[in-house]
Amino acid sequence: MTDKEEPQIPKHLQPYISTQYYHRYTPIDHAVWRFVMKQNHYFLKDIAHPAYFNGLRDSGIKTDQVPRVDDMNTSLAKIGWGAVTIDGLIPGSAFYGFLANGILPIATEIRNIQNIAYTPAPDMLHEAAGHAPILLDEAYRNFVRKMGEMGAKALSTKEKLEVFKAVRHLTIIAEDPNSTSEQVLEAEQQVAEARSRVKGLSEADKVSRLFWWTVEYGLIGDLNKPKIYGAGLLSSVGESQSCLKPDVKKIPFSVEECVNTPYDVTKPQPQLFVCKSFDDLVEKVEQFASSMAFRKGGTESLDQALESNSAATFVLSSGIQVTGTLTAILKDENMEAIYVRTKGPTALSYQHKQLKNQGTDIHRKGFGTPIGKLDGDLVIEACTAKQLHEFGIKEGENSVLNFQSGVTVEGFVNSILFFDEKPILISFSNCLVTYKNIVLFEPSWGIFDMAVGEVVTSVFTGAADPNHYFDSPSPKDESMEEVELLCLTELENLYKEIRDLRVGKWEQTSSTQLDRVIAILDQKYPNEWLLRLEILELYKINQASHRNVSAIIKKLNKRNWDSSVKQMIDRGITLIEQI
Repeated sequence: MTDKEEPQIPKHLQPYISTQYYHRYTPIDHAVWRFVMKQNHYFLKDIAHPAYFNGLRDSGIKTDQVPRVDDMNTSLAKIGWGAVTIDGLIPGSAFYGFLANGILPIATEIRNIQNIAYTPAPDMLHEAAGHAPILLDEAYRNFVRKMGEMGAKALSTKEKLEVFKAVRHLTIIAEDPNSTSEQVLEAEQQVAEARSRVKGLSEADKVSRLFWWTVEYGLIGDLNKPKIYGAGLLSSVGESQSCLKPDVKKIPFSVEECVNTPYDVTKPQPQLFVCKSFDDLVEKVEQFASSMAFRKGGTESLDQALESNSAATFVLSSGIQVTGTLTAILKDENMEAIYVRTKGPTALSYQHKQLKNQGTDIHRKGFGTPIGKLDGDLVIEACTAKQLHEFGIKEGENSVLNFQSGVTVEGFVNSILFFDEKPILISFSNCLVTYKNIVLFEPSWGIFDMAVGEVVTSVFTGAADPNHYFDSPSPKDESMEEVELLCLTELENLYKEIRDLRVGKWEQTSSTQLDRVIAILDQKYPNEWLLRLEILELYKINQASHRNVSAIIKKLNKRNWDSSVKQMIDRGITLIEQI
């Protein structure tokens, strides 16, 4: 690999970036990371796609401690990607926006021991150990970037926003060790209620499902003996094994099947989709992209943007881009859009650059414009300046534009803006815009800036020029970064002792120190299985015949553990026996 230019983070995505306070990770956090990573290295070597292990080797991710995102960013820069820290779940458009720009967003939290096999909340194990390594495969990262581009432009609905808020709340509650079962149940009910209000599938839903069944939970290769490549499986110590069993149905990958199959983030998946190759994924997803509003345009796409009730951009055939929240679409007898209006801050752009004097400060209360041809089949954007003059559209003169739809624009032409010799914007003063008996714009309202365009060629969520449309984030005051010392609990200090013993030199006093730690565990922490495994590993390396070895194994095997915990213990012991 050769060094490539590190991707720049767009301004509108910067507010979602958080700081990785590395000193906050406890010895237990590092132990959880180490356990899962060791499990992955051992148990996934024969069932994961080879690109995953090549990536683990080349990504610089260490097994023994939680990685620093800055180090991961440096490693990913070799392939032209980057990594940033985020605070848990972020809006889908922002998440996909990072991926579209070649940036891996990483949640900095670490799952607790209770959720060590799997957690529905984003965490370092999922993002760093699941997503990052396999990105070093060129075909795969091309696919992920394509998914990011689609997701960043996919249109959603206001009801789905409520679902996102509810799911985010649930993941926080589920991961919080202080949460009660009643609180979790209440959060789950809120998610169910929010989902019950959703009707039909939006574009964002379809992309989300496609992303889930590929990037998160995808299998690849032979249908009867597939390999794992999905990050959700790679980071789940439990499901990475169970997913390949016969009771989990394996279905040949198809976009249609994926988008029609819902998923539950809180449970193991009953079916998985198997693709042939990463190149095959790219090809089929590209076909799906052709059906999306940002590729199709038209009135149907405008309807989707209207339903989203959030900032979206529609592009006219002249190339001008209008960003705002759609509030009304006037249609003709054929149900085709002939006039579009936005509400609130609106901006006009061309080739994703905001036009001068056409920002949200000018159109702060909204914007309206007609769409279509003029009488006589005249397509305005196809005209030269001379042709416009011949049709009576000339700067410094009054003009009347009669659209085939019945919309009429009558006023004084202040200016005509051309790009590539095509008119894209005509500004009128003293302007009256009407449709039959409906007044769409009055002279007293000020300047009427008319976007030129026969048809809508593209509609997508977000802004054409997000760096100008959205407010820029306040600069971070690095001098205020927290530097407080982490106060460890007794149990965390015990983990630290064992960690120090492992990385240090084994001495005669080490055995006595272990005796003391074991005594405290037996007295106060009878359910602490992970630390006992770490102690067992130390004995295996340094004093395999010590009397405590059989006692620890007996204690680990004797208790009536939860099935998930028992599975982790058994795998931990299996791994230690390989030393």
